[in-house]
Amino acid sequence: MITRECLDNIYHKYNKFELISPDPLQFVHNYKSDADKEIVALIAASFAYGNVKQIIKTVDKILSILGPSPKDFILKTSREDLQKLFKGFKYRFTTEEELINLLLAVRAALKAYGSLEKMFLSFYKEKGDFLFAERAFAAKLRSCGKMDTLIPNPAKNSALKRLNLCLRWCVRKDEVDPGCWREIPASALIVPLDVHMHRVGKMLGLTKRNQADMKTALEISASFAKLCPEDPIKYDFSLTRFGIRDDMSEKDLENI
Repeated sequence: MITRECLDNIYHKYNKFELISPDPLQFVHNYKSDADKEIVALIAASFAYGNVKQIIKTVDKILSILGPSPKDFILKTSREDLQKLFKGFKYRFTTEEELINLLLAVRAALKAYGSLEKMFLSFYKEKGDFLFAERAFAAKLRSCGKMDTLIPNPAKNSALKRLNLCLRWCVRKDEVDPGCWREIPASALIVPLDVHMHRVGKMLGLTKRNQADMKTALEISASFAKLCPEDPIKYDFSLTRFGIRDDMSEKDLENI
């Protein structure tokens, strides 16, 4: 398995703000308040499937409608007005109904808990188990209406890649991750497992499993934790640049 020294070298070389684009994470950095950042993180991560150029275009379109403060917009805008504003919206398999349900789920969370962080934290404190909290968080959001393409069913064995991506952005804080949450430890995070991280994980000896499911995500996260227990998912961004950016190939990792 790869050494921490090697991973740290990759992290210090590629975990750079200027390497974020193209990535929906870039939108989170456009907001000053933590209250807006967490909402933008959830929206941007939820749409992080498909062609990255179309993801960026779609998230930009949504956020342009939400205005300078997504939190204020969501709290004051009715379902009827949302239906008018997003009439005809569609991104791949996601319909306007699912987008509106997600926005209304955020509003319900803000009204009930004060913030998305406090809602997640309520589940985390219940058992001190990150995966339990994540699944309960997803189930709570989904209780507001159909949004299968944005928030997968946590009862299934999905790796919950996009939700883990959002949580990485919100919990971790460095040059790349905004870190707008304060009370969830970075040591508890689960790697956002997509095809890139799965290939890299197998290549670097972090897992031998062939299924890109939650069990594999937990296995890769545990492998990272053996090397960096305080912040195991810090390597996710730099490692997944290989294969995502046109100027960085996964084959380059074979020679590291």
